[in-house]
Amino acid sequence: MKTMLRHALFVSALAAAPLAWAQATDHSHHAASTAQAAPSSEMAEGEVRKIDPDTGKVTLKHGPIKSLDMPPMTMVFNADKALLAPLKVGDKVRFKVVHEGSKYVVTSIQPSH
Repeated sequence: MKTMLRHALFVSALAAAPLAWAQATDHSHHAASTAQAAPSSEMAEGEVRKIDPDTGKVTLKHGPIKSLDMPPMTMVFNADKALLAPLKVGDKVRFKVVHEGSKYVVTSIQPSH
């Protein structure tokens, strides 16, 4: 009888182990990856240095872009050609940008006043 009781306790302990492990496992990395994928509402500030409407590229001298952990610099961004149409070289702008694969894409851009 004692052997059966010990066996039953052992089996029930084994059955509960995966549940206890799953509850104790740190899943914080799941929330972090979701947060990184969420688009930012932060507007960066910059100045238009060059526009290439044929290729959909714009060169911006910009301040820090916190959402991308990017310091101030001058760089080329991809953008929808329609977004670039109203811009002129020298315009001060506010813009939003996302990192898609190996490209940085301007999703919104407007002159700052």
